[in-house]
Amino acid sequence: MKHSAGNALGIYVSIPFCRSKCTYCNFASGVFPASDHARYVERLIADLAGAGAWSEHMGVELPRRVDTVYLGGGTPSLLVPELVGQLFLSLRAEFDLDADAEITMECAPGQLADATLQAMRAAGVNRVSLGVQSFVDSEAHASGRLHSRAVVEADLKRLRAAGITNLNVDLIAGLAGQTFASWEESLEALIASEVPHASVYMLEVDEDSRLGREILKGGARYRAALVPSEDTVTRMYERTIERLEAAGLQQYEISNFSRPGFESQHNLRYWQRRPYLGVGLDASSMLRCASTPRSVLRATTTDDLPAYLAGTGAMETQWLTPAQQHEEAWFLGLRLNAGAQVAVLEREFDRKMMARAMEVVGRLVEDKLLASDGRTVRLTAQGRLLSNNVFQEFLGLAAVGS
Repeated sequence: MKHSAGNALGIYVSIPFCRSKCTYCNFASGVFPASDHARYVERLIADLAGAGAWSEHMGVELPRRVDTVYLGGGTPSLLVPELVGQLFLSLRAEFDLDADAEITMECAPGQLADATLQAMRAAGVNRVSLGVQSFVDSEAHASGRLHSRAVVEADLKRLRAAGITNLNVDLIAGLAGQTFASWEESLEALIASEVPHASVYMLEVDEDSRLGREILKGGARYRAALVPSEDTVTRMYERTIERLEAAGLQQYEISNFSRPGFESQHNLRYWQRRPYLGVGLDASSMLRCASTPRSVLRATTTDDLPAYLAGTGAMETQWLTPAQQHEEAWFLGLRLNAGAQVAVLEREFDRKMMARAMEVVGRLVEDKLLASDGRTVRLTAQGRLLSNNVFQEFLGLAAVGS
């Protein structure tokens, strides 16, 4: 039986190492020497050991009990078995992991050695997220992925044989060269894989990825000219919802679908604004003040690997004002298909804030981007397609006043 999540912590561990840098990637990850791996894990272990002292210094509550752990990247499965073991020994020495804690590790298909898989199982990993992005080999290779569909299917079989059946597959709609027909092929393969969870993202076009920069400047590198139109990507997303829900994978968040009981507990923590500690390169934390629980601290580590390894990278910290927390409560809550609960928000935030927010809700209901029954506010199907525009309306609340 699950414990109450009220006094539990989630831990995110950033592992930034990759065998190749994907064209669409905008994360602080890359191809770094394997000699950095051991030094990096040493720094992670030092950060975990120092988390208690840091939290005391910052005046935030750091629960010792942990019910979710997530190793993301990068490609955490590139760590050799010894490093996986050392990292989890440290996690269990510094924190009390629930016996049924959800422990997720991201893996790249074709980059999971048998010995590493054994080490993961020994460490308690019980959920794996595979960065597939496309089941069409030509699309995967063009974007920098090193696997084929056959490799993905073989890895899913290996993971299940090892006893890991809580599996997620990531797909991206909008990759260079992708067509509506090829997207259907990826959806068909995803459904056939019978994984209980899928994350489907629409390609982000920004200056933080090589492909994004090329698209913005109108260039042709990385097959930028072959990126499908916004209308096509929208159709892909709508088709995804239709196909996955028919196959029993219900949408519970803008980009996430699962069979009942297989929702990502760690990611739900972000959207529900429950505390989490992030360690490693460019990792974020959200913790509440020990003396005033309604005060919230957000902290982000450096994204400079040499500085992180040297222990010289500065951490960015920000205490959120009530108005900023109010904004977050709306746009994070609205990401979930369950929506934002008005009564819960009214208990946390004052009447003036809520009055301004409900004015925005009323306007967006008229625009058919939100639906409200007075108790719950949800994005409509159209609202999910235009979610960034909806969230922008709530991001303006803090500017009106605290």
